[in-house]
Amino acid sequence: MRSPGATVLKLVAIDMDGTLVDVASSWAAVHHHFQDHNADGLRDFLAGRIDDHEFIRTDVRVWHRHAPDLRIDDLEAILNRVPLMPGAATLITGLRARGATTAIISGGIDLLARRVARELGIDLSLANGFRVDGDGRVTGEGIVRVPINGKEGVLAGLQHQLGIRVEETASVGNSEIDVGLFRRSRVGVAFQPEDEAVRRGATHIVTEKDLGRVLETLRDFPDP
Repeated sequence: MRSPGATVLKLVAIDMDGTLVDVASSWAAVHHHFQDHNADGLRDFLAGRIDDHEFIRTDVRVWHRHAPDLRIDDLEAILNRVPLMPGAATLITGLRARGATTAIISGGIDLLARRVARELGIDLSLANGFRVDGDGRVTGEGIVRVPINGKEGVLAGLQHQLGIRVEETASVGNSEIDVGLFRRSRVGVAFQPEDEAVRRGATHIVTEKDLGRVLETLRDFPDP
């Protein structure tokens, strides 16, 4: 029996790239398909010279060098080969059994996020996408739903929409940009953290390559 006043886990926000899927970046996965990279765009973004929208344009320009008529279904086919992280199904099945709402909050590509959500049974999916022309060709203009450095605000908006408090939220991520999720959560799990900043921002750390281990870190939350 739950003790009076105990906090119930109602929402778990999960990063995708490097967390739910076993690639560091869905964007890089597409670059890898074309045997190319976007080091220049990344450098300009990190230096603050370009914003999220322009960063997407630089990615697409790289892809257009190899596939000028790149279509959205071409990207979907590439991303369909990205593997899930070991233990992903165990984690989501366990969270759903507890009655928690699950959500992907990712700066990655929405085509992959929707596939992962569909395969695992995740309730909500927020990630970034592309505008296409009437024939389904990728134009180069992006749709930014999750700014790379804005995950905290995205989670805050989702909590407001669902009527769920910070104290009823947990989050899982692997990189420094996921620390914003941790700040809006009672429990922030650093899964195979990339660096010390992620470790410092988290309340729990899982170093094994097994998302199923994340369930153990949520034992302080009683079931509904």
